[in-house]
Amino acid sequence: MPRILITTDYLRPGDEVDQYLRAHGHTTRHSPMVGRRDPEQLVAALDGMDAALVANEPLTADVLSRAPRLRAVVRTGVGYDSVDTAAAGKLGITVSNLPGINANAVAEYTMGLLLAAARRLVQSATGVAAGGWPREDGHELRGSTLGLIGYGAAARAVVPLAQAFGMRVLCATSVPEDLRTDPSVRFVDLPVLLETSDYVSVHTGLTDRTRGLLDASAFHRMKPTAVLVNTARGAVVDERALADAVRGGRIAAAALDVVGEEPLAADSPLRDVEGIVVYSHLAGQTAEARAATGLAGAAEVVAALEGRPRFAVNAHLLTPDPTARDDG
Repeated sequence: MPRILITTDYLRPGDEVDQYLRAHGHTTRHSPMVGRRDPEQLVAALDGMDAALVANEPLTADVLSRAPRLRAVVRTGVGYDSVDTAAAGKLGITVSNLPGINANAVAEYTMGLLLAAARRLVQSATGVAAGGWPREDGHELRGSTLGLIGYGAAARAVVPLAQAFGMRVLCATSVPEDLRTDPSVRFVDLPVLLETSDYVSVHTGLTDRTRGLLDASAFHRMKPTAVLVNTARGAVVDERALADAVRGGRIAAAALDVVGEEPLAADSPLRDVEGIVVYSHLAGQTAEARAATGLAGAAEVVAALEGRPRFAVNAHLLTPDPTARDDG
C-alpha cells in the first residue's frame, strides 16, 4: 500500500484530501512544515514514503537521494523551483505542479496590493495604530499603466480586473506570439514595459533566466513614481538593489508577497525601508484555492503513482528505469 507524505500545512488528517487518498488505497502521513525547512527534517519525514504532497520544501538532490522509495512529488501550487527536478528525474521521481490552480486568488490579491500601494492603506493603518492620523494623498488606478511580467494563468486573470479599474495593460513575456491571444493587451519588450508602466507586477516563474531579472539597471529604467508588485517568486528581484532604489527615490514603492528567503530574514535589506511593504506569501491562500489545490494535488499523486501524471514538469528528464536508483 503506497505511503504518502503530506507537508502542506493547511492539509489535515481526516480532511477531504486525506479521505480521497485513503479511498484510493493509500496511507497518509501528515508532517506540516512552516518557517525554515531543515533538510534533515525532510529526510526523516520522507523515510519510507512513496510520494509526497508538498508546499515549498527544499527538495534538493541530497534530500531526494536519501528517499529511496520516493516515486512522485506534487507541489500544492504552481512554482516548483524548490525542487531539484533534474536530480529527481535521474532518480526516476516525477515532479508535478498544479498550473493555474490559484490564478483567480493571485489575480484578486494582485489588485489588492495595487490598491493598497496606490492609496497607502498599510501606512495609514499603521499610523493610526501608532496614535497618528495620516492624511497623505493617494493615487487612483484609473488612467494608469500596468505592466505584467509574464503571461501565465495568473497574469491573464489580472488583465480583466485591471481593465475594470480603467488601467491600460502591457505585458512582457517569452510566450510565443501565437499564444498571445488578448488583443486588449499590448505586448512589449521588458525595457519598454519598465520605462512605460506606472505599476509593474511580476508573474513569471523562477528560472536561471529570470533570477535577479529586476536588478539595479531595471529599476533605473522605471519611473520614479512607479510601484513594483511581486506575487511570483522573491528571487526574481534583486532585493538589495530594490531597497536602494526605493530608499534613493529611484522608484516610489514596492509591495512584495514573496521574498528570497521566507520568512523574511532579520537582516534582510528589505526591512525598515519606507515604501516597501512585505506580506507573508498569501496570494494563493484563499479557502477556495486551498480546497481546489488540495484535491487537485491528491488526484495528481494518485495519477503519478499509477504512471500517468498529468502535470509532470520533468517528464523529459526521467530515467528509463525508475527502479535503477543509486542509493549509496
